[in-house]
Amino acid sequence: MLEVCVDDIGGLRQALAGGAGRIELCSALACGGLTPSAALFGAAVRAPVPVHVLIRPRAGNFLYDAPEEELIAGDIRAAVEGGAAGLVIGANRAAAQLDAPLLERLVRHARAAAARRGRPVSLTLHRAFDVCADLIAALETAIALGFNRVLTSGGAESAVAGREVLASLVRHARGRIGILAAAGIDAGNVAAVLGTGVEEIHASCQVPEPAPDAKLVRLGFAEARPAGATAASVSALAAAIETWRRTRR
Repeated sequence: MLEVCVDDIGGLRQALAGGAGRIELCSALACGGLTPSAALFGAAVRAPVPVHVLIRPRAGNFLYDAPEEELIAGDIRAAVEGGAAGLVIGANRAAAQLDAPLLERLVRHARAAAARRGRPVSLTLHRAFDVCADLIAALETAIALGFNRVLTSGGAESAVAGREVLASLVRHARGRIGILAAAGIDAGNVAAVLGTGVEEIHASCQVPEPAPDAKLVRLGFAEARPAGATAASVSALAAAIETWRRTRR
């Protein structure tokens, strides 16, 4: 499974054209992704592949207070009722642990909304997992909470750098939960990541775009070196995954 993360309608079109098997939908990829707009979500759920929606109310850490929990719960209900196939959520405690009580409540919100809709919803624990000091303990917490998969780089800056930890997570999971490898994955290095035993790959497939108008940069409305997914970059990664798979038959 190749999951491509996109934060605008152009990226969505490019990901689908390149052969993404699943979409993670967000906004503001430059800061790690935030909850997408309702309009973008409405366009994305019409896609012919499953769409998993990131629920993250702000940039920064994953320590949430009660008002933020209300926002997250509201976005969860809206996403599920609007037709999302999955949700991507996470929360930490200050002691570099998962906030299990909060996550349990959020999972209940998601399951209840899915029951009202009459269709199941897939749950991904996002990279709040990578902030945890004990990844094995965090994995057991995710399993106990009923998550379907964990999005992780193995706690490293990239999946390639964290591949030994990824392999240990796969071994420890023993099929009880999926390990969705993320961070810095492209066609040139995906084989090394797949060698850890993971069966799902997450990537933004972004490549540099032409520089925007200099005034937009000066005023803070654009990045000096913007990047976006292209059908070619998605297709190249999908092809590399398929080549790796064929050689292991």
